[in-house]
Amino acid sequence: MTRFKSDFLDVLDDRGLIENGTDLDALDRLLCQEMVTGYIGFDCTAPSLHAGHLVQIFMLRLLQQTGHRPIVLLGGGTTRIGDPSGRDKTRQLLDKGTIASNRAGIRVIFESLLTFGDGPSDAVLADNSEWLENLGVIDFLRDYGRHFSVGRMLSFDHVRSRLDQKVHLSFLEFNYMVLQAYDFLELARRHGCRMQMGGSEQWGNIVNGVDLARRVADLTVFGLTSPLLTTASGAKMGKTAEGAVWLNADLCSPYTFWQYWRNTADDDVGRFLRLFTALPIREVERLESLGGVEINEAKKVLANEVTGLVHGAEAADAAERTALHAFEGGGSAEGLPTVILSEGNLHEGITLAQLFVRAGLASSGKDAKRLFREGGARVSGKLVSEPNSLVRAEDLAGAPVQLSAGRKRHALVRIE
Repeated sequence: MTRFKSDFLDVLDDRGLIENGTDLDALDRLLCQEMVTGYIGFDCTAPSLHAGHLVQIFMLRLLQQTGHRPIVLLGGGTTRIGDPSGRDKTRQLLDKGTIASNRAGIRVIFESLLTFGDGPSDAVLADNSEWLENLGVIDFLRDYGRHFSVGRMLSFDHVRSRLDQKVHLSFLEFNYMVLQAYDFLELARRHGCRMQMGGSEQWGNIVNGVDLARRVADLTVFGLTSPLLTTASGAKMGKTAEGAVWLNADLCSPYTFWQYWRNTADDDVGRFLRLFTALPIREVERLESLGGVEINEAKKVLANEVTGLVHGAEAADAAERTALHAFEGGGSAEGLPTVILSEGNLHEGITLAQLFVRAGLASSGKDAKRLFREGGARVSGKLVSEPNSLVRAEDLAGAPVQLSAGRKRHALVRIE
């Protein structure tokens, strides 16, 4: 027996994507009665979103696929403030030029995952700088600030944890939740938006928006959050020892992206197939029931499905072929991430440790030396143990050189 009658909430619930909601029964009824517009906000703090954002992106995708209208709200305005939610330190403030560049990179991600246009359920792309940058301080505080209780704002988890740890929380950051609440009200007025979604760390901010819409405009709107996403080991989703797993291909190649999902821990496979793919639940159950070495086939399906959605089916196929030929069949490594050096770069040579860092196989020189010390570094298939060995231009003449960190992470280096 299903918990919800609406297709949208039923699918979310089936896939483990519901953590909390302001009035799920009423929202369920509304979703059955009419097309509902819902939004998720993404601040422009980096030139790309990363794998950890995929849950929110897929929630918007599922909203559209079940007949409703998604709004992608880019935080051109709120990025200038910095969201303290889920943070134990103040975010670095960015200038307008950097925010604009980041915004352009993030927009690209949604073009292949959502359908934009003028149809009833076509997605809308909005930017809160349109309304936030023109607000007058006195009018805003008088008309909206009076509706916020400082006591209640201090009770939210992300605020309380910062204060309990005696970590600096600026007045600037404290006002972020007021601006996010105003975003919800503005989207309700402009686009008839009735629902805000987000990760569980956004719950306090979302509730503020629901309350503001009721107090100021007598509107009934809803909030919905997904669970905090971590791997089975407790690591934050979308991050590795080498850094973020970006969604933009120019920052993380489709092959590297595919490998990230292929290397999923056994205990995470079933959950990730539910969260990040459109596979039917029965097929997910079949794949997660595989044991022993057969679980690797489920991991390949996961890698192909997610890479296909983000980068396209051809990129996913190419990544799988590269992995199969280079590491399972001993064939060509064509298609691997490639570092291109010029002879000028190698005038005085470069150490192997530096080369592994440049190739993204180590996060720092210290990390590279640990890799060498533990016997995980190979060059063209041969184990190497001296991280300070110099590589010169003549060493890279001819065919590209393959670097390997362990058995699963590889890159090519060539000279031009």
